[in-house]
Amino acid sequence: MDLRWIPGAAATPEERSAVDEAFGDALAPTPATGPDRGVRVAREGGADPGNRHLLLPAFHAVVRRAGWISPGAMNYVCQRLGVPPAEAYGVATFYSMLSTEPRPPVAVHICDDIACRVAGGSELVAELERQWGAEGQPAAGGSFVWHRSPCLGQCERPPAAFLQLAGASGNEREVAPASFDEILAASRHEVPRSGALSAPQTQRPGRETLRLLRRVGRVDPESLDDYRAHGGYAALRRAIEMGPEAVLREVTDSKLVGRGGAAFPTGRKWEAVARAPVRPHYFVCNADESEPGTFKDRVLLEEDPFAVVEAMTIAGFATGSESGFIYVRGEYPLAAARVAGAIAQARSRGFLGADVLGHGVRFDIELRRGAGAYICGEETALFNSIEGLRGEPRNKPPFPTQEGLFRKPTGVNNVETLVNVLDIVLQGGQAFAATGSGSSTGTKLFCVSGQVKERGVYEVPFGATLRQLVDMAGGLLPGRRLQTVLLGGAAGVFLAPEEMDMPLTFEAARSAGATLGSGAVLVFDDTADIQDLVIRIAAFFRDESCGQCVPCRVGTVRQEEALRRLEAGAPNGSPAAAAELSLVAEIGQVMRDASICGLGHTASSAVESAIRKLGLFGGRKAK
Repeated sequence: MDLRWIPGAAATPEERSAVDEAFGDALAPTPATGPDRGVRVAREGGADPGNRHLLLPAFHAVVRRAGWISPGAMNYVCQRLGVPPAEAYGVATFYSMLSTEPRPPVAVHICDDIACRVAGGSELVAELERQWGAEGQPAAGGSFVWHRSPCLGQCERPPAAFLQLAGASGNEREVAPASFDEILAASRHEVPRSGALSAPQTQRPGRETLRLLRRVGRVDPESLDDYRAHGGYAALRRAIEMGPEAVLREVTDSKLVGRGGAAFPTGRKWEAVARAPVRPHYFVCNADESEPGTFKDRVLLEEDPFAVVEAMTIAGFATGSESGFIYVRGEYPLAAARVAGAIAQARSRGFLGADVLGHGVRFDIELRRGAGAYICGEETALFNSIEGLRGEPRNKPPFPTQEGLFRKPTGVNNVETLVNVLDIVLQGGQAFAATGSGSSTGTKLFCVSGQVKERGVYEVPFGATLRQLVDMAGGLLPGRRLQTVLLGGAAGVFLAPEEMDMPLTFEAARSAGATLGSGAVLVFDDTADIQDLVIRIAAFFRDESCGQCVPCRVGTVRQEEALRRLEAGAPNGSPAAAAELSLVAEIGQVMRDASICGLGHTASSAVESAIRKLGLFGGRKAK
């Protein structure tokens, strides 16, 4: 391998120390003599193919300590891992949380996406401009820098901020709801976590009927003993008694489908991995929840992390996987900390490792944190990110069940999907399938935000209507009139008020030309500027496109440009407006037909639905 180091660039002692501490037991001592003297190298272990998969954790460590990745730090990381600096630089510049340019020790990210935009986000941005000056410019004597951010996954308590604090005790912090004064206090480690309820339903009568949320607010998320006292690890014991084949059968009988948006049958996916002759197998929990308006997985990770670890262990057992990864969104520091704690406790008590529960089952989990890239929610982009590559999607086929993580058979599910498995194992697949409607079985978590009284995560059986869900969230503020609901987040569709009685099932959503997607439900009353929100959605996809394929890279830019021309004044009904609307439709069709992954396929969904269903930008409103 031809490694060309950056001339004259040496890591500082602080940067070297940060990298050394991050690798921990994954490192072997440097030989006392020979060409590698003075450089520690990573030790290959188990089935891990090399050391490049440690690249993202190393970059995180450097940024926490120094605030940015200097040429010297880049050299040191690359020498340690045997990665060419040009390739490492390509990875570092892919993520918004990493910087290869000097940056102040406090970096503040302010959400100006759709949920925060209607709930104080724009005002907070304006306040930062008054106090600190232009976005991206060092402020307060070089101590701070601020940036606008896409959705931070704190939609139930807007406006939201995310802080990266560099230094000897560097860390990240969420501030939600945020104000300028609270951001300043958080930079000094003074702000306690918000007391706002993320799941209001858990404090109401009838909480005992909840499945996925039943432990939220009741069980200490940092205590394995408390989790076990509330039924934790009964499902894993039952799964081992049943055996892998029986677990696969129950998951198939449950008709459980993925809750991340694709709705693929979970049992079929697990069986494909289990039957794959190539070894080893991997299992991945996709916790990179970045869809605007979505925060349900964050709530489970923060409030019920042992359930995620237990469910992953069952999935590994059933699919013949000995290694697993949980990939947590980088902007979720509390979730990452609690999951890391749950993994460590489970391992120390024999629920993970080389001999799970003394039954000869081998399964262990590693935590990986994303670094600010929406596209890494796509499963193959997530695999690349774990492997230390740019988070760009792969072409399919081959599918992950054939060639996934490290090009081996891989099962992958999101957090909500996995937590359902606990009840399926304990109660049986048919009992699970008795709840819901048609092929939409079980319950579903929905993230209700926007202009409602009680934002939060709500659990309802499939078949409840959109109107019932919004009523559970308290409905609109007094005197307000419903304008629209965005179902499925930025990749979803806008619905008109007359569609509020639509049952929340996969079948009903498809019939209405909509999608449940990741479970985002953003409600907007008659004070919201929907045209502004649609342009923000277009800008989101333009920013988040990985740029790998031309239809998406160019199409998202051209879509936003056309919308801005319409906003600037092409008269409704004029030939110029008609031409722009035709162009938007054509761009959308090209992205759906020719993009590599789902980002391009859905980048025009909300835009086109707003034109068609709401008559925005002079579109002809469907009747």
